[in-house]
Amino acid sequence: MTLGDLAAQGVASLKRAGVPGAARDARALLAHAAGIAPGRLSLALRDAAAEGVAGRFHGLIERRVAREPVAQIIGTRAFHDHVFRVTRDVLDPRPETETLVQLALAQRFRRVLDLGTGSGAILLSLLAARAGAQGLGTDLSAAALDVAAQNAERLGLAERVTWRASDWFSDVVGRFDLIVSNPPYIAAQEMPGLAPELVHEPRMALTDEGDGLSAYRAITAGAGAYLEPGGWLMVEIGHRQGEAVSAMFRGAGLGEVTVAPDLDGRDRVVCGHAP
Repeated sequence: MTLGDLAAQGVASLKRAGVPGAARDARALLAHAAGIAPGRLSLALRDAAAEGVAGRFHGLIERRVAREPVAQIIGTRAFHDHVFRVTRDVLDPRPETETLVQLALAQRFRRVLDLGTGSGAILLSLLAARAGAQGLGTDLSAAALDVAAQNAERLGLAERVTWRASDWFSDVVGRFDLIVSNPPYIAAQEMPGLAPELVHEPRMALTDEGDGLSAYRAITAGAGAYLEPGGWLMVEIGHRQGEAVSAMFRGAGLGEVTVAPDLDGRDRVVCGHAP
């Protein structure tokens, strides 16, 4: 049996289960099972599958049929020019979150705070692109902070970042040129209607168990005490939250408040400038 035969079987299984992106996911899982770089899989599809590959691949397909995210199955996710370790303890970094990273990199900063850092993907992407910058990443989850620390080691950034267990600003000390966050913004009533993959991700990183806005209330209320004069606060939002979160920014005394879209044209990031 060739790798191409296995790929076809995997695609068929995923399609029967109604999994979106069946061809893309099957190829990613096959490359992982065969130990081949994803970009080289096309060159190897006519090759015979090595011993054990078929069994491993079918096991991975079964996990995807159960709607486990591909990133958790293979243990990594590519995000903003880097590859990050991903587990069930952290959110799977999504392409739309790169909008926040790109906006942040348009500003000058030497000290950056990432509230609710999860895998550390946002903070570490910023530090990797800005030589000499220092970062602090906070999270309530000790397991998430462990994943973030591993990612910092993988990227050679461990000496420029500190990790701390904190409920928003509760254990934060100092001031920062840039504060970023991708907080839980899904309202509790919206959770049952979301994609089944989300059941495999930490619920506390997805929803505030309320109206989806409580994290922004806490962040905007506290940011003034931690932003350097002229510093920036930038947060990811749900696509219907731009007006509400912008009002919180203005109420906190931030200026130049803007709502930026992601590549799909949906409101994705709110930015504000400290006086």
